Amino acid sequence: MFRNFRHVVLTMLFCAAFINYVDRAALSIAAPYISKEFNLNPADMGLIFSSFFVGYALFNFVGGYLSDIYGPRKIFGGAMAVWSVFGGLTAAVFNFWSLYVVRVLFGLGEGPIGSGNNKTINNWFPAGERARAVGIATGGMSLGAALTGPIVGFMAINWGWRTPFLVLMVMGLVWTYVWSKLITDYPRENSRVSAEELKVIEAGQTKPSPTAAKLPLSYFLKQPTVLATAIAFFASNYILYFFLTWFPSYLVMAHNLSIKNMAIVSVIPWLVGFLGQVGGGFISDMVFKKTGNLMFSRKIVIVVSLLASALGVGFSGMVSSVTSVVALMSVSIFFQYLTTANFWAVIQDTVRGENVGGVGGFVHFLSNLSGIIGPAATGYLVQTTGSFTIPFLVAGGLAIIGLLAIAFFVKPIPDNTASVSA
Repeated sequence: MFRNFRHVVLTMLFCAAFINYVDRAALSIAAPYISKEFNLNPADMGLIFSSFFVGYALFNFVGGYLSDIYGPRKIFGGAMAVWSVFGGLTAAVFNFWSLYVVRVLFGLGEGPIGSGNNKTINNWFPAGERARAVGIATGGMSLGAALTGPIVGFMAINWGWRTPFLVLMVMGLVWTYVWSKLITDYPRENSRVSAEELKVIEAGQTKPSPTAAKLPLSYFLKQPTVLATAIAFFASNYILYFFLTWFPSYLVMAHNLSIKNMAIVSVIPWLVGFLGQVGGGFISDMVFKKTGNLMFSRKIVIVVSLLASALGVGFSGMVSSVTSVVALMSVSIFFQYLTTANFWAVIQDTVRGENVGGVGGFVHFLSNLSGIIGPAATGYLVQTTGSFTIPFLVAGGLAIIGLLAIAFFVKPIPDNTASVSA
């Protein structure tokens, strides 16, 4: 079935991302039930949505740093086990604070997924395949989110909102077991990798000069390219998390959709987003093949996509029909997801392999502060203004800032120690 074992690795990463986003998006589908049972207002729900990102953002960096030291196999597998258990414990919550604490710990477990995914792909794929590999692997996220509505909605309606969290816990633990049996940190360590495939992988990987001194992690964290990438990733994620956490409730609150209809309608933007997430890597690698310029191929996709995403989400707050809102948000999510693989590709293209986990985790940490700020700010604005218009416009405005950061500040990072102070 798989000609090369690195495609098995990619399939495992895709499945992890799928479970990750069904797990993560399940709360937004169950939110109308939960808010009713625990008597939570929009501001309360905004804090609950943000609670996940308190643990998640912190462990983006910690998980990435540890994956450089201990390898992505152990860190990624352990993270999946932790988040699966705490995801399952969501079924045991009984009030606002118990839900808040469980979601923080659940987010902590999910923290290493982005940097672990990036580190694994960096180890297992040649440079010319990395962007599309990231796109395919992370495509599981948008596909998982797309199917969350029907899956979680069906289970919640028929067996109660707590049931899907238990089912997802079992899925995550099964994945962890398979990962531990099949995957290694490097292809050279895996007996299932043929000599021919190993040659292709290692020949296509960029390595520092054998005489080059090792650069400290701090050197990369201070680079304008890394900081600008984090700013743009923050803006892109703000749109994503605004959509992930509040869009289902927005359809119920502002357009009076039933839970059943909301669960169905919310699928459409995610399916379109899946195409964008997978396509972003392919487009970028195709541009690279044509131009031979890695940096340009990443930047052009990010800049154009953030502009289109900003327009889509901004205009979504100005229309009144469900059809128009869903269509515009579908456009916005499609282009937002075109950027995802390219943010990770910028890191892989400009940072040494031994620092990819730490730098990727740092960028992911900063970008996911949007998950703490965005949902809470949206809940506050909705509570105080009684409208979703301003939150839509804020999301669009941040995307404009992000594309400017990429356009003007992302450049190749000098791979030498000349500018590193003693």
